[in-house]
Order: sequence, then C-alpha cells, then structure tokens
Amino acid sequence: MDRARVFRALHHHRVPGDPLVLPGPWDAASARVFAEAGFPALATPSAGIAASLGHEDGRTPADEMFAAVARITRAVDVPVSADVEGGYGLPPKELVERLLEAGAVGCNLEDSEDGVLEDPHRHADRLAEVRAAAGDRLFLNARVDTFVRGITDPERAIERAALYVAAGADCVYPIGAPAGVLPLLRSGIEGPLNVNALPGQGPSPAELGALGATRITFGPGLQRRAVRALREIAAELLPK
Repeated sequence: MDRARVFRALHHHRVPGDPLVLPGPWDAASARVFAEAGFPALATPSAGIAASLGHEDGRTPADEMFAAVARITRAVDVPVSADVEGGYGLPPKELVERLLEAGAVGCNLEDSEDGVLEDPHRHADRLAEVRAAAGDRLFLNARVDTFVRGITDPERAIERAALYVAAGADCVYPIGAPAGVLPLLRSGIEGPLNVNALPGQGPSPAELGALGATRITFGPGLQRRAVRALREIAAELLPK
C-alpha cells in the first residue's frame, strides 16, 4: 500500500475522542523525533519551516519550501503532508508535480492571501484543478480562513467548506475556530475535519476529537515551544 493511500485511510473510521494527531516537523531532525515516537504520519507547518529557514511566515520562497519538505520526507518512513500556503502562484499541475517530487502525500491550501479572503467559488475552482491534476496521489486539506480573518459566524465557514468538498477536498481546516463551535462545524461539514491545537493550552487532542475533530495539527506551535526550550538552555550556558 502506498503512503498516500495509507495517509488517506488514517482519516477514516475514527471514533470520537480518538482523532488523528499529526505533529508538525520543521526539519529532518524534528521529523525523526516524531516518527520515532510512534506517530503514524506528519504534517509540516509553513510558519515553522519559515522560522527554521530565517523567513517571516508567508515569505518563504517556493523553492526553499519544497526543498525543506523533501528533506523531511527523506528523513522518515511515515507519510508527510505539506503546508504550501496558497500554492505560491503555481499552476495546479506544476504545484502537484512539485509536491510529489518532494515526497509529500498531501497538502494544505489556504483560501486567503495577504490577509484577504479569496472568492470561495474561484478558490473552489482552483481546488478542483489541483484535484484533477493529483488524482488520488495527494490528500487535499482545504483551509478555511474565515475565523482568522475576523468572520466569526460558523455558517460562513460551513458554506465555504461545502464548496471545497464538492470541488474534491478530502478534508476541511477551519483554522482558528473556537472549540465551542466545533460541534456545529462537525454537523455542517462533510468528511474529515482538521482542528488546530495549541500545545499545553486549551482542550487536549482527545477533547477536540470528542467535539468533532477528525485530525489535529499544531501549526508552528511545536517549533515555537522547542525554541522556548532552547532559550532556557541557552540561558543556563551563559556565565553567571
């Protein structure tokens, strides 16, 4: 069974309270740590990789991002999905080719750019083109940015999600959705639901799963937690 098929299967037939937990490696070393810990798959965070490469979030050149993803996929034997932001302006066919060349089994695609939400119908058309180019070789996670763009009405997220699922998205990611609206989102969104967790803050992955999350990702949270730990180590090394 190929990795893409394995990855897709991990999202289905999950029981409430047992979501798929996907740590976010930012380099090969962190990927190996998560894989050796026993996680069945990983999902890279674009912001975490950007920080590791010395870029601001959203400012990583495409070539550097795909090269970083490739280093991660080569380092582990588990499936890896890649956050490729809005797709870097690449035509769908080229985007799919570059993801596959990097060894990714899936990707996140955002529906806003420079802080502005895209027209949902236009974005759905792009998702459909990516799906057509990828076939079943990539698991497509469609990020819905309404909550992080100040639109708190869950129905707006559900409306976008419906268009994206119809276009071929395998999973929907309403980033920034409050835990309290997850049951409503779960009832209104078809298929797997991705929810972001904050390490050491808020509901646990199991609690988010009980509220309706199919899978849990952490964005750059794990990389930032590692940086905080490194700062503490660095402080200990300074002469007293």
